[in-house]
Amino acid sequence: MRVGVLGLGEAGALYATGFVENGWSVVGYDPSDVPTPEGVERAGSVGDAVRGSNLVLGLTGAKFARAVAEEAVGELAPDAVYADMNAGAPSLKRELAGIVGWGAFADVSVIGSVPKYRHRTPLVASGEAASKIVRYFGTLDAPAEDLGPEPGAASARKLLRSVFMKGLGAIITQTVEAGRAAGDESWVREQIAAELAGGDAALERLYGGTAKHGVRRAAEMEASADLMADLQLDAGLARAISHVHTLAARPGGLREIPAVSDELLAAHADVAAANIGDAVDRLGLLDSGISSVWTGAHAVGRALTVWTRAGDNKAIHEAIKIAQPGDFLVVNGEGDTSRALIGELIAERLKAKGVVGMVLDGACRDIQVLEEIGFPVWARAVSPAGPYKFGPGHVNVPVAVGGIVVMPGDVVVADGDGIAVVPGADAERVLAGARAVEADEAERRAGIRAAAGTGGAS
Repeated sequence: MRVGVLGLGEAGALYATGFVENGWSVVGYDPSDVPTPEGVERAGSVGDAVRGSNLVLGLTGAKFARAVAEEAVGELAPDAVYADMNAGAPSLKRELAGIVGWGAFADVSVIGSVPKYRHRTPLVASGEAASKIVRYFGTLDAPAEDLGPEPGAASARKLLRSVFMKGLGAIITQTVEAGRAAGDESWVREQIAAELAGGDAALERLYGGTAKHGVRRAAEMEASADLMADLQLDAGLARAISHVHTLAARPGGLREIPAVSDELLAAHADVAAANIGDAVDRLGLLDSGISSVWTGAHAVGRALTVWTRAGDNKAIHEAIKIAQPGDFLVVNGEGDTSRALIGELIAERLKAKGVVGMVLDGACRDIQVLEEIGFPVWARAVSPAGPYKFGPGHVNVPVAVGGIVVMPGDVVVADGDGIAVVPGADAERVLAGARAVEADEAERRAGIRAAAGTGGAS
């Protein structure tokens, strides 16, 4: 048996792997530069993936489902089943059935967590080919329920569940962000985790998933809102849930702070901290007591702020949970140098999450390993003594570090001279000023060299 998987994102890759493990021949297609699961043949087009397949899985996202179905139908074998597994409106599923052919089409919805249960996640299917879906997915030990011949029935059931599940994710995200803004995030997380059957793990899955899949889930919730309207129910809550997911997907999340773009951060890559300081009248520079712990370190990122009790790193562990690529951890350790707040293990975890560096108004250790793995740290001291882990502490609140107040999302530029901090709202203007300082200094140096070459003096 052969299955064509259209879309090799998280769900597509898991289903492709599941079919491979159960002896199916699997061919997959995705126009994006995503990995090809082991054992899967990579197709060069939709048609190549569909041709000769007994089962075709559409996992491209509802936005592209119509165009993909139109491209696939010409290569679909007479006895093949086309299963659209995207979360979309019932009306879309009926339209897809018309494109593919009602007898060949199945509306399939996943009812559960695919990352958790993989290819064995329970399914519901509707459409004239639903009975074949039950049989095919049965070979994967996936519970599948046939809801009858009407396309859209499975999708409607999925959307009804989404109002609750995505709503829960939105509530958790909003509450955690509010706790962070109030300086009480750890307590808020403890309260939420205590009410969830899965505890901290469930909290992290719902919170992290809301941001990671925010764009896709926002569209799913718009479809849920349309379903509510079709049922003559108020759709306001569903649209609000969609809005929270849209906000959560932004670089700044739900926080009302200027979200510095990746492009603007990249433009700071070769800017010296000293030039930024000159551009803002020597303000915005941390005191020289905080310096790089290894030579040659340089980093630019968005401030992820931490305020912790002297000698205690519990809040840093909380920050790791929410760290995003491009973050620059800025820690107010109250200037204590008796105990290192971080070492090689925390550095490895931060680097794995894409954090670009760390500024500590406190001490660190394992500096040789920090240099070996290339994780930049600026600290007030080095100490072999380890930290306490009792708290209290706060994450993503304004912090005072090295005589400067740093806000979440500020741009941090650090090099061998020290650290400059620029408010996110001012980043573009200050960058232009730093470039002007750089150009002026280059011109003056050239004049000095020219004068020295002709024997003149300046």
